[in-house]
Amino acid sequence: MNRKRNKDGNLKRTNRTQILLNNREMHAINKYCERFKVSNRSKFMREAIITEVLKKFDENLPSLFEEEHPTLFSKLNK
Repeated sequence: MNRKRNKDGNLKRTNRTQILLNNREMHAINKYCERFKVSNRSKFMREAIITEVLKKFDENLPSLFEEEHPTLFSKLNK
């Protein structure tokens, strides 16, 4: 299986994080992955977290009439 290599070095995953789950949370995730045939749990959790983060950013965008406040993305682009 030949995969295309991502040429953008900024997208390479080099940062690691860990989370702890209690038994009920782990059981729920296992059931979800089993029911919906999730084969890559890392990808599933990463996408779920990023989806929630981006949704919160969208909900909290400044309106036209608010003073502009710096955001995470404006800080990264500078």
